Amino acid sequence: QLQLIESGGGLVQAGGSLRLSCVASGSRFSSYTMGWFRQAPGKQREFVAGISWADSKTYYSNSVKGRFTISRDNAKSTVYLQLNSLKPEDTAEYYCAAKYGGDYDKSIGFASWGQGTQVTVSS
Repeated sequence: QLQLIESGGGLVQAGGSLRLSCVASGSRFSSYTMGWFRQAPGKQREFVAGISWADSKTYYSNSVKGRFTISRDNAKSTVYLQLNSLKPEDTAEYYCAAKYGGDYDKSIGFASWGQGTQVTVSS
């Protein structure tokens, strides 16, 4: 399993941007499917983006498609989530997660999780 540490969260006005980073420690990062989830208070955790291990194919939930971009740099063992055109409803704790192989467009099977980074969008 990987150990994951997120950073980049903060307070931003609606319409603004943030870039979240998730650095992984452990071996064979390039063999892991990576994902970003978020959870707002009182709401279920949502799978917002995934990126495949093999060819960096990407998945986005309908709620973020066209605004968020997931990417990875295997040389740096890092996955990113670029958040653009932020809305107050994007306010949540954002978590990075990893699973060995697996489907990049499915929320199941993620075994390694980061501690989360808070994103707050003011109106």
